[in-house]
Amino acid sequence: MPKLKIIECPRDAMQSIKKFIPTEKKIKYIQSLLDVGFNTIDVGSFVSKKVIPQLSDTAELIDSLDLDGKNTKLLVIVANIKGAEIAKNFKQISYVGFPFSISENFQMRNTNKTIEESFTNLICINDIVLASQKKLVVYLSMCFGNPYGEVWSLNILDYWISKLIDSGIKLISLSDTIGSATPNMINQVYKYFSLKYPNIEFGLHLHTHPKFWRDKVQISIDSGCVRIDGAIQGFGGCPMASDNMIGNMPTEKIISFCEEKGIDSGINPLKFEAAYNYASDIFLNYR
Repeated sequence: MPKLKIIECPRDAMQSIKKFIPTEKKIKYIQSLLDVGFNTIDVGSFVSKKVIPQLSDTAELIDSLDLDGKNTKLLVIVANIKGAEIAKNFKQISYVGFPFSISENFQMRNTNKTIEESFTNLICINDIVLASQKKLVVYLSMCFGNPYGEVWSLNILDYWISKLIDSGIKLISLSDTIGSATPNMINQVYKYFSLKYPNIEFGLHLHTHPKFWRDKVQISIDSGCVRIDGAIQGFGGCPMASDNMIGNMPTEKIISFCEEKGIDSGINPLKFEAAYNYASDIFLNYR
């Protein structure tokens, strides 16, 4: 099996915390994550400070990181063209993520735009990202069902995935922001699209109840996925998805599964332990 790419998402873990975490604590935490060996770290976002004040210091955070000798790539999330214009100026950033949904309801909640409006923006954002020598990651939400009563089917999902691919998108993270995906659904969706579009890199961004993590990691890897998002201790969740947030896939569980199965994840266990302790200090004291 190819090396598993683990994408650590402190941005997702922090975004719903109301009490502002001091910037110097964030810098120390992200710096510790850079030593672990993650493929990519989702460090922050360039979105409205009014919407997510916790991430208003993303620019300062990125400029304060010591990236010398680090192989881990940085990713930021943007929700509009303005955010992409800001992100393009940071040479430290390798990936720009954009949240796109096949649910009209969720797209409006998340970006205050319709699906069609968001798709138009996405095309412009991709042009900006490519011109700045970065790659766009489309986080495609509601890939495993729809909690808002809207019609959901593989055909609807395929329609939008094919549109994304036809527009030049090469990296798509199939996302379950509400934790509703079953192992069977993960297997069905991931295998279908990875086989139909073999030249596209598909990742999985799964939120989950803690007791269901193992089945979801197992089926993800068995389905052929080599790119999985997580957040240490499962902190976080999407505040736009529902009133009751479901946490992220716990990174430590992904790592322990890899160790158990002999899967190469590139993680340094001792450095991860240090980062894990920093996470406890931040998230338990500022939640």
